[in-house]
Amino acid sequence: MKIGTPKEVFDGENRVAMTPDSAKQLQKLGYECAIEAGAGAKAGFADADYEAAGVEVVKTAAALWKTADIIAKVRQPNDAELKRLAKGKTLISFFNPAGNDAGMETAKAKGANVIAMEMVPRISRAQKMDALSSMANIAGYRAVIEAGNNFGRFFTGQITAAGKVPPAKVLVVGAGVAGLAAIGTSTSLGAITYAFDVRPEVAEQVESMGAEFVYLDFEEEQQDGAATGGYASVQSEEFRNAQLAKFRELAPEVDIVITTALIPNREAPELWTKDMVEAMKPGSVIVDLAAEKGGNCKLTVADEKIVTENGVTIIGYTDFPSRMAAQSSSLYATNIRHMMTDLTPEKDGQINHDMEDDVIRGATVTFEGEITFPPPPPKVQAIAAQKKPEVKELTPEEKKAQEAAAFKAQTKQQVTLLAVGGALLLGVGLVAPASFMQHFIVFVLAVFVGFQVIWNVSHSLHTPLMAVTNAISSIIILGALMQIGSGSFLVILLAALSVFMAGINIFGGFLVTRRMLAMFQKS
Repeated sequence: MKIGTPKEVFDGENRVAMTPDSAKQLQKLGYECAIEAGAGAKAGFADADYEAAGVEVVKTAAALWKTADIIAKVRQPNDAELKRLAKGKTLISFFNPAGNDAGMETAKAKGANVIAMEMVPRISRAQKMDALSSMANIAGYRAVIEAGNNFGRFFTGQITAAGKVPPAKVLVVGAGVAGLAAIGTSTSLGAITYAFDVRPEVAEQVESMGAEFVYLDFEEEQQDGAATGGYASVQSEEFRNAQLAKFRELAPEVDIVITTALIPNREAPELWTKDMVEAMKPGSVIVDLAAEKGGNCKLTVADEKIVTENGVTIIGYTDFPSRMAAQSSSLYATNIRHMMTDLTPEKDGQINHDMEDDVIRGATVTFEGEITFPPPPPKVQAIAAQKKPEVKELTPEEKKAQEAAAFKAQTKQQVTLLAVGGALLLGVGLVAPASFMQHFIVFVLAVFVGFQVIWNVSHSLHTPLMAVTNAISSIIILGALMQIGSGSFLVILLAALSVFMAGINIFGGFLVTRRMLAMFQKS
């Protein structure tokens, strides 16, 4: 079978669904590859590069659609392209099935099989085919680059001979794939980065990337991610009000806002209102990655960059991945190639459209003259359901009984240790001389007391504690003072040295203790 890629007809689209590298991999699966002349030019892939990779370069789109059994594209096909479908052909592309009933009806009437890349289920096995995540990753990165291009200062703080430059403050709303990419780029450029998401469990990911997670003083039970395909769920009105109040508090402080909040098949939620824009400083920048679905910012205009009366730049571009066409094409072509690998288990160049496979079934929207959208939920959940352990509240009587049991267990342990220690001392006393036992008992008691004292001290205080212990242990100075009046010159010399060194230990110990404790005091 032959897999072909036409030139994208969507205005301003620079990506291509096949690269020379992906074509080589597709040929290893047994497929012949073809591409329309000039299809990869805007992404930096010349026709000569494809020919060198063994790809047939076809002059016209009509010829390509006619000869190819499988069509791989990027953008949703238009009416003219849909008419070129035929029975037995397979189309792999972004298709927008939730808002493209006419397209699905046309594909059904033509008898073509359509695989929508945005419908790949978000399960572990399908990550290599998840084109939405691939493109979101690029969009998040590019959003920060666009923000920096329109922001009049450095991201990182600097202290120079010409003066001090404060670091930029960036707020990323939504910590999905695009949000995390934006956070990583922003922190690597040196900005102070804040991030918010309705899923508090992503706070650990945000903080691990060097950003500060913005918490709300509001708790709401979250729908399990398995039910939403890994996306955030819709929140209550009370939660939304608390969220907007927090954003109004942050608006005057931040320099750059990047919004990424979007739930599939829904309009983008409005998170950055007009009054928030008005509260921002002149020169601030908002990049709205949800502009294609109406935007998270009230003032966003799709595919345009506007400047408000108070000097805030709002960027509503919908083609961020296309602005990095070479990188986007490479990742998307790899997603297509992995999809073809699953469709070709025998590597014989023949599609095996297994509708029992979770990934293939989930992404298929029309199959053998039938519309198969929406798909059933995958057998493997996107995110394993996490059951929160129920903590039973103890009654006063149960608490009292629990404390009594713990006290009894502790007492029993201590009595056992003392009994064992006493027996060991008695055993040693039966064979050791009395003079030895006097010193040995003092030693054992000193060890016991020292252990009990140090065991209950906080780790942060161990250093000052040891410094004081050193000072107290310098009681040996008394022995040196008793010997300093001896008639022997050697004894007097050694005693003087002992006093000198013990004095250093005493004064040094207390000095170190004082300085260490000062570190824990607020000035």
